[in-house]
Amino acid sequence: MTLRVRGLTVTFVGSGRQVPAVRGVDFEVSANQVLGIVGESGSGKSVTSLALSGLLPPGAQVQGSIELDGVEITTLGSEALRQMRGRDVGMVFQDPTTTLNPVLPIGRQVIEGQVAHGQVPAGQAKQRAVELLREVDIPDPAGRATQFPHQFSGGMRQRAVIAMAMSGRPKLIIADEPTTALDVTVQAQVLAVLAKRQADTGAAVILITHDLGVVAEVADQVAVMYGGRIVESGPVQAIFAQPRHPYTVGLLRSVPRIDTVDTRLVPIIGQPPTPTALPTGCAFHPRCPIGQQRPLCATQDPALRHVGPGHTSACHFSDDVEQLLTAVEPKSPAQPRSPALAELPAAAPLLVVDQLQVYYPIKAGILRRRVGWVRAVDGVSLTVRAGQTVGLVGESGCGKTTTGRAIMGLIPKSGGRVLFDGQDITQLPGDAMRQVRRHMQYIFQDPYSSLNPVLTVGDIVAEPLRIHGLYDEMGGAQWVAQLFEMVGLSQTMMQRYPQEFSGGQRQRIGIARALALKPRLLILDEPVAALDVSIQAQVINLLQDLQRELSLAYLFIAHDLSVVRHISDRVAVMYLGRIVEESTKAALYDTPLHPYTQSLMSAVPVPDPGARAKRQRILLQGDIPNPASPPTGCYFHPRCFKATALCQRESPAFVAYPGLPTRVACHHAGPLS
Repeated sequence: MTLRVRGLTVTFVGSGRQVPAVRGVDFEVSANQVLGIVGESGSGKSVTSLALSGLLPPGAQVQGSIELDGVEITTLGSEALRQMRGRDVGMVFQDPTTTLNPVLPIGRQVIEGQVAHGQVPAGQAKQRAVELLREVDIPDPAGRATQFPHQFSGGMRQRAVIAMAMSGRPKLIIADEPTTALDVTVQAQVLAVLAKRQADTGAAVILITHDLGVVAEVADQVAVMYGGRIVESGPVQAIFAQPRHPYTVGLLRSVPRIDTVDTRLVPIIGQPPTPTALPTGCAFHPRCPIGQQRPLCATQDPALRHVGPGHTSACHFSDDVEQLLTAVEPKSPAQPRSPALAELPAAAPLLVVDQLQVYYPIKAGILRRRVGWVRAVDGVSLTVRAGQTVGLVGESGCGKTTTGRAIMGLIPKSGGRVLFDGQDITQLPGDAMRQVRRHMQYIFQDPYSSLNPVLTVGDIVAEPLRIHGLYDEMGGAQWVAQLFEMVGLSQTMMQRYPQEFSGGQRQRIGIARALALKPRLLILDEPVAALDVSIQAQVINLLQDLQRELSLAYLFIAHDLSVVRHISDRVAVMYLGRIVEESTKAALYDTPLHPYTQSLMSAVPVPDPGARAKRQRILLQGDIPNPASPPTGCYFHPRCFKATALCQRESPAFVAYPGLPTRVACHHAGPLS
């Protein structure tokens, strides 16, 4: 089986003009191969995948050739396309929540394609659905087949979508960002299931992602897209070892890595172009250190040419990329971050969280009486010092965000204390709490929904000043303009509205708003999770610069352990409402002691194809339990590879580990052998 794409162009007609979304794409993928397609948002990756499966909207104009096993897809009628998708092509979309029908049982959805195409008799559909769910490691497949999507976790929903895509043993699997919204442990499970099903069926796989670590782990070939075209392609080892396009180099340098020291990231400057306003010449030249100094790059779009065995690059200077980048970049090497002020003995705690609890009542019956509690946060203790970054990590549902919001007083606490600068703020009245909040600010995960769409961004940044009656006292419009410059935005943007900005720019606006009152502590809730890797690097560098200049303290909530390693001084690992391990960054990453921490570390993809064979992967079984009915004893024992009978009956104490600056809650804590 071979998929051969030649000269693929996709053009949309909008506002009376043509918008080139894909411009002359060529690639091949064969049976048992994985082709990884990477690039920033807007590069044309998803449009390419929709063209391959014939799912583009009617207004799209497609030219070029898409040939699957000798059949030209671009000339097929609607019924032939439907038959092809049911028989030969499986799609795994990014969001399983919107892929699955909320009113149909999972089992019926998994098998309905095969039934519709006559591949499975209706009488055998239920049995086959159970088999498919078992093949993707869904626990209790017979029971789960009768359940609905909302009763599945995110990882289980994605595995069900993989079962649906693989049900007819297709020749080609197209997976469009299949792990983007998933925790690192669930991502590892999903990738393992995808690899297992591919091995069983011999299918070709096209994996579309922005995560270079995932590509390095699973791909055989890589195609890098920018501005609607492929700018570099080749074997995964060649792309990662010796990239021959400045954009590929920029992507690799932008990625925080869990396996390296935390030197400063080197982001790609600027923003990706929109298809409606592509630059002349090479589309990357406005952001390219080489292209900014070469008139040829601004006038002539380079052809994709061979630079090695199976390796192509669309750069005028592909033979000398490394030397030219070295010549135009600063001579001083990237320096590690300086030690946090908090590491000095004189630094006093700024924030102390002592046995924080957040419980929600479970009510049942006609009278809605309380029958139990959801222990979302169950005795969390943390300390953050001035100038220090404390990372709080864990899977979705572990209570990270609830902890951050409870510290800010955005949700009520059920128990425990929160001290800010020595003052207990747990029971403060509204006016007094407002004064404290001037020094504690929150940066939300979603840069799109956290900004008011009817206000200009200048008014959004000024709003905290007006709420606290400090607008004139702190400098008014001049201070707001200074804030825009501080976060790398022009003052001329202040009269625009949020919808006129990219995701990275909106997150910068959110940071400017949080800094408006000159706070001493920022609580950052997944601040870079929704951003492309290059924009993520810009924001991380900005946060580190602001911390150094303003002596800010950060509580950095995230699930990406690579980012947390890069930005944090201390790290706390949370599981089911409790902290199970806490230490300095160096000790935690070099010598993780809790089996949960060890599992998280082992699941993080590393952007190095050579690391595949060396890694000791620990795949967690099952999903995080329901906090309404946690397991007895150690909460982690049902998923733990070290669990014993002691773990089932007795909850471990959170105590210091001999010889390391680490506290851990585990009966069998210790380094991996």
